[in-house]
Amino acid sequence: MQQIFSFIIKNSNRILFLLLLGISLSLTIQSHSFHRSKVISSANFLSGGVYERINSVEEYLNLREQNDELARENANLKSLLFKTKDSAEIPNLDSLKGVLPKDIVVCKVIRNSYNVYENFLTLNAGAKSGVRPDMGVINSLGIVGIIDDVSANYSTVISILNTKSQINAKIKNSDHFGTLNWDGKNTGFVQLIDVPRLATIKRGDTIVTGGQSVIFPENIGIGTIDKIYIPDDKTHYYRINVKLFNDMTSLGHVYIIKSGNSEEIRNLENQHKKDE
Repeated sequence: MQQIFSFIIKNSNRILFLLLLGISLSLTIQSHSFHRSKVISSANFLSGGVYERINSVEEYLNLREQNDELARENANLKSLLFKTKDSAEIPNLDSLKGVLPKDIVVCKVIRNSYNVYENFLTLNAGAKSGVRPDMGVINSLGIVGIIDDVSANYSTVISILNTKSQINAKIKNSDHFGTLNWDGKNTGFVQLIDVPRLATIKRGDTIVTGGQSVIFPENIGIGTIDKIYIPDDKTHYYRINVKLFNDMTSLGHVYIIKSGNSEEIRNLENQHKKDE
């Protein structure tokens, strides 16, 4: 306490000056509207800057929730597009907000390999979400792979960047199709083989999923034709280099497609093979 009194006595002139300055400024501000408006504007500027930064932090913290909501809405859109070819038949999307379609599971990639010949992904959705082997996996840009194995809460995916992957694909707006696989060389390109040389194709044509697959709906995007090769073995088929729409080295939300008829079709085909 004695130190406080000593400090006040020692700095009494300065303290008195500051006190009188504060009183004079207060009287000036209260009696002059111009000065008062300037002070209020300055205070609003400072508080507004603080609130803006707080809001920026809150928006950043809410990104995860907003991304999840966007993923659910995208899933609704994809489900509708799979079921109808007429956009006029698509219902009002506002009525679907927050409702997740039963034939699509939204999840995230929690592990992604792309630097070996047989690449796999791991997703944070499994049997509890209705996920089973041989379901197709896509995202907003195109196909990602096929479910390989499932646990209660997780699943693994055979990436399209897997040398053992084989997916039915076709040239968009054409009935000519082939088999999509990967030669293990470049993560940005896959190869489409067995396309007959009778097909009219050119660089830049779009490649999509074919209609002969029970895993993927028809016309899901894959990529565009980058190069066209005619093999030296005098076969009647092209070998096409396809530039992927997806950057397979950077994947976030993905959608697992539940094909309701796939199991029935496989059972029928297996029965046919037994009868042969």
